[in-house]
Amino acid sequence: MNILLLGSGGREHALAWKIAQSKHCTNLFIAPGNAGTTECGKNINIGVNDFEAIKKFAVDNNIEMIVVGPEDPLVNGIYDALKKDNSTKDIIVIGPSAYGAQLEGSKAFSKKFMQRHNIPTAAYAEFTKDNFEEGKQYIQQHSLPVVLKADGLAAGKGVVIAATTADAWKAFEEMIINQQFGEASSKVVIEQFLDGIELSVFVLTDGKDYKIIGHAKDYKRIGVGDTGLNTGGMGCVSPLPFLTDAFLQKIETKIISPTIDGLQKENIVYNGFVFFGLIKMGDEPYVIEYNCRMGDPETEVVMPRLKNDIVELFLAMHSNMLKDAVIAFDARACATVVAVSGGYPGDYEKGKLISFYPPPEELGEATIIFHAGTKINETGNVETNGGRVLAVTSFGSNIADAVQLSKNALNHIYFEGMYFRSDIGYEF
Repeated sequence: MNILLLGSGGREHALAWKIAQSKHCTNLFIAPGNAGTTECGKNINIGVNDFEAIKKFAVDNNIEMIVVGPEDPLVNGIYDALKKDNSTKDIIVIGPSAYGAQLEGSKAFSKKFMQRHNIPTAAYAEFTKDNFEEGKQYIQQHSLPVVLKADGLAAGKGVVIAATTADAWKAFEEMIINQQFGEASSKVVIEQFLDGIELSVFVLTDGKDYKIIGHAKDYKRIGVGDTGLNTGGMGCVSPLPFLTDAFLQKIETKIISPTIDGLQKENIVYNGFVFFGLIKMGDEPYVIEYNCRMGDPETEVVMPRLKNDIVELFLAMHSNMLKDAVIAFDARACATVVAVSGGYPGDYEKGKLISFYPPPEELGEATIIFHAGTKINETGNVETNGGRVLAVTSFGSNIADAVQLSKNALNHIYFEGMYFRSDIGYEF
């Protein structure tokens, strides 16, 4: 079948790499893709939110399946746009409806959903410009630290953990009064700080049945030892030594099953991934957030460890046969280490030439280089085109070995200003 994948990051390169291996994939197109995705299929110069161009391309190229990588087009309603158009309504779309995508698109929506279905999460309240002073009083009385979240999509930057009341007030004012994140912070969710170990679990669902397809821990801070500014993710490891069968069963019973049951009870159209951002406090799991798509850089370890044909799983989801699927994982540890541009997550320059010594194909089967922010320039060379540039993923007998292999590979890659964290997976 002809498949169109939307997106341009490391997540999309990992998905393209996995989809291209499927016996069901005849032709793979990636819109807009990056320098790495050209190895998996054909890049198409269409933006992920250009729904009309996407529909036209799908019709003209007999696309039978569209896999949506990033959250923006999902929240903006690409599923609905495709299904409401007679020319594209029969295409299999991997991603939820716009209403289902509100699990990520609105923190307030997801919190209310969790309340309705008794899913454990932090206590919270929500505020807008209309009750700003009430919000300040709420902060004054709140225990510290306190978490403030822009309600809408803010490119992973809309969360502040404030250690003092003054810092919380300042962040609250920046978001609501000064519109730090535009419309995304016109409403702010203020919630209890949960202290524990963070992890992510990923499922594929048809809104009724589901299968867990992976789990991982990512590292958000720019600096060694989890210091400095938050980023989109500096690295990731899987599987997690602390995620025992008993704890995973608790996650399924208390969080995953009630979430999927909630989608069904509320007749929410949902055909795609659910990313459960969790925290382990003692022996209890709590939801920090939902995402309506795969994570980045988590996809770069989840897809390599998943032994199933991913397109076959998509087809099972579409046919309501997910319950019969048997998921298999590679038993080895997997780690990805992200190389970023100098200055990231602040200001950084693009267009830096990337040199690979040795070439990626000579690294061996244990290491895969996924491109994130790259492009092919006019001379045919690969150059930087974003903050997070490459995600180097390796298999190893344990997490430390996998991380070391990725670091060894990165020591043979160069671009001006390149930086990566040397301590990914340090707890393990």
